[in-house]
Amino acid sequence: MNGTTSTVSIWKQPAQVWAVAFASVVAFMGIGLVDPILPAIADSLQASPTQTELLFTSYLLVTGVAMLFTSWISSRIGAKATLMIGLALIVAFALACALSGSVDAIIGFRAGWGLGNALFISTALATIVGSASGGSGAAIVLYEAALGLGIAIGPLLGGLLGEVSWRGPFFGVVALMAIAFIAILTLLRGPQERRQPVPFSAPFKALRRPALAILAVTALFYNIGFFVLLAFSPFPLGFGAMGIGFTFFGWGVALAITSVWVAPWMMRRMRRTTVIMTVLPLLAVDLIVAGFVAEIAPALVTCIIVGGLLLGVMNTVLTEAVMEATDLPRSVASSAYSAVRFIGGAIAPPVAALLWHAFNSTVPYLFAAASVLVATLTIFLGRKVLAHIDDEPADAVIEDAEAITVGDAG
Repeated sequence: MNGTTSTVSIWKQPAQVWAVAFASVVAFMGIGLVDPILPAIADSLQASPTQTELLFTSYLLVTGVAMLFTSWISSRIGAKATLMIGLALIVAFALACALSGSVDAIIGFRAGWGLGNALFISTALATIVGSASGGSGAAIVLYEAALGLGIAIGPLLGGLLGEVSWRGPFFGVVALMAIAFIAILTLLRGPQERRQPVPFSAPFKALRRPALAILAVTALFYNIGFFVLLAFSPFPLGFGAMGIGFTFFGWGVALAITSVWVAPWMMRRMRRTTVIMTVLPLLAVDLIVAGFVAEIAPALVTCIIVGGLLLGVMNTVLTEAVMEATDLPRSVASSAYSAVRFIGGAIAPPVAALLWHAFNSTVPYLFAAASVLVATLTIFLGRKVLAHIDDEPADAVIEDAEAITVGDAG
């Protein structure tokens, strides 16, 4: 992902690395998969937009809470077992969603899906880094590529299958995750893991660290902007499933490009805190413009894709900032940070729908922009506490990046 990391051997990886990478693509597809079918679910199940947006809230809230415990679990049962349990839960709850007859049932099953996703994505990158050839730099590039590919393909596949039925995307996840489960079961092997049990209280104590707490609060408010753009925008767009799918395919491609290439380039030339305080206000401006052009579909599509470019930079920079913020173990720092971050993602969709219903389609985007500005202010006020994250170049900590882009991508 960075200029000094080796990417020559990125495509020459053991089968077990490809198994986890493929499963990662599918896991990240699940974040945006339901996006194109939100209006269809609302119509088919006579659900309000607020109820429909709870499909994101239940998923993200449970994922966030579960993140507090995933390091404790994986440190005891091992990475392979954690990955397989996560995948099995996703398969089971995605199938339950596909067979459901009410939006309330799907909301509940999406919560179970979130638990499976938390177990999987909190372990996937560590597994890739531990098994990849070509060094950790190549592993990070491969993981970032899987993240971007999954975020881009999810809405497109959701649109394609959603044209047939709103149930189609859920059945698609079942099939793909079942294949991923078999791939990891048969291909993921290697030397015995050295397990170092993590105390149950570790993530809670981690949030007492001022630097990590500042970054977590920043991410909470930033994620509100992220998920208003992702989860609310299908409603004012007014497109069918394919139109929404193509729009967010473009959003995902934009996010992937800046996450993998632009963010490292910026961090080689600017301090991390400077990058954050530059990109967040730009994101706020983009959201404000989106609010005022929400009724003009081509203009809103443009804002969504521009937002993807900015979100990709933020995801990567925040990930590295968190890894540099403390001397805590990676799994502890990432789980504590991600838990707080996902709360923002859980809050955003239903609040946006309520504001839309009470006012108009402009107000949710203004709410999102205000939240992003709060995130900017948090970094500005805490810049002295965060000064040490600018002391080393990005290359020095790139190999320590953990799978906390989970929320970053969500």
